[in-house]
Amino acid sequence: MALRAQDPVSRAGVASQLRTRPEVKVIDWDEPDSPQVVVVVLDVLDDGALRVLRQIQRTSAARGVLVTTQIDEQQLVNAAECGFVGVVRRAEATPERLVQVIAAVAKGEGRVPPDLLGSLLEQVGRLQGQVLAPNGLNFTGLATREIEVLRLVAEGYDTADIAMKLSYSERTIKNVLHAVMTRLNLRNRSHAVAYALRQGLI
Repeated sequence: MALRAQDPVSRAGVASQLRTRPEVKVIDWDEPDSPQVVVVVLDVLDDGALRVLRQIQRTSAARGVLVTTQIDEQQLVNAAECGFVGVVRRAEATPERLVQVIAAVAKGEGRVPPDLLGSLLEQVGRLQGQVLAPNGLNFTGLATREIEVLRLVAEGYDTADIAMKLSYSERTIKNVLHAVMTRLNLRNRSHAVAYALRQGLI
């Protein structure tokens, strides 16, 4: 894992706590080895800090752990958008807790303070109910009709068969597939089906 901090004292403190742990190997950010996880230590997730997180997201495939003094639900969402799915408040950042969160994030899991999780889920529910569902969308970014078309493509039906089954024109089916492939940067129908399978949609 690599470590970034707003100030050298915070960086040295967290590094010294983690270097004694055999489960974690701390490397310098500029080492040639790509870190699996990057830990960023900061006080507040303000605009400047978000720019740092976005820059890390653009230049590294590492998953992110954020250690911060204070964070609210919106800041948690902003951090998650930057690939930071592990969050630890500084007051709770014991070596044991840090190692647990780093290990979980390395395995593809998320870890956030329990008091933020409930409000985050409420926010997600509101977003689904008030914004996505009225527009025929869900969190995958695909509309119900798009999922139906991809499911039939996966079952081996051609455009004419899909149009007949769903009572649409062939042109509409082609437009639906083209829209999905363009929006998600997919190369062809097979790539679109593979994407839908990976996302658990079909």
